[in-house]
Amino acid sequence: MRAVVQDRFGGPDVLEVRDVNVPVPEPGEVLLRVRAAGVNPIDWHYLRGEPLVMRLGEGLSKPKRQILGFEASGTVAAVGTGASRFARGDEVWGWCDGGAFAEFVAVRADHLMPKPPQLSFEQAAGCPVAALTALQAVRDHGNTQPGQRVLIIGASGGVGTFAVQIAKAMGATVTGVCSTQNVDLVQSLGADEVIDYAVEDFTESGRRYHVVLHVAGDRSFADCRRVLTREGVLVNVGGGEGSSGRLLGPGKRFLTASVMNRFVSQMVVAFIGKVNHTDGLALLDLLESRQITPVIDRTYPLVETGAAIRYLETLRARGKVVVTIT
Repeated sequence: MRAVVQDRFGGPDVLEVRDVNVPVPEPGEVLLRVRAAGVNPIDWHYLRGEPLVMRLGEGLSKPKRQILGFEASGTVAAVGTGASRFARGDEVWGWCDGGAFAEFVAVRADHLMPKPPQLSFEQAAGCPVAALTALQAVRDHGNTQPGQRVLIIGASGGVGTFAVQIAKAMGATVTGVCSTQNVDLVQSLGADEVIDYAVEDFTESGRRYHVVLHVAGDRSFADCRRVLTREGVLVNVGGGEGSSGRLLGPGKRFLTASVMNRFVSQMVVAFIGKVNHTDGLALLDLLESRQITPVIDRTYPLVETGAAIRYLETLRARGKVVVTIT
């Protein structure tokens, strides 16, 4: 099979398309014929081996994980023992432990969900990581309640576009922060108000929010807390893209959040989404009921996976970037 492989850490130029062996599904896994794979910030972190602290587990001098791609959609090609909930030919989407930038990938059956018929494979591949992260940010860490005011900084990106829709589905009044060219997009997703950060600084509006989601950008904790209610919650998704240092990355924000919670009345949370079957079912329900719809910015063929990652690194993507495999 064809796969995009890296033998060393570096930029997208280190990626090569090669013929490699088709993986064999272990007990509890299925072999997925990949039709599309979503691109995420985690891909460029693993590609570059940054923040450097991650190399302690991923290889000091060269990567242990040679094929990236952590979310995929496609058809079931084979079923391992104990994975009988799926059959050959089923159309599915879900989370991979790497390996999705290839024609086939072995995936845990409990990390897969049936593909809703109204979604293309490209749309389905854009859901797993971003939608799961948005769900956990809005529902679990933000503890969003009907009628609350929610501010989403970075509302036009992969996680942000889902967060806007999920917060609205939960009955919140949503304000999105984005660039000028993305105002119409965020409005179309249901945001009650959109702040163009090139025109207005959200910290000077005088408005207060029950929940602030810092999805993208480099605004400080102090800036975000300034617009929170006294008992509000600040949720930093993955530490906040654009604010990561080369050594510790978002780890600094995780540590800062832990310390701040000892001294302030507001809750400060920094987290990275965690895969679980129950949340997958919750996302499936939101997709099937059309309460959320993936936004796909661009698609790239497998041979241009490096270009897809390079584009995502610009932090200008409107929604998701997806690699297609035919």
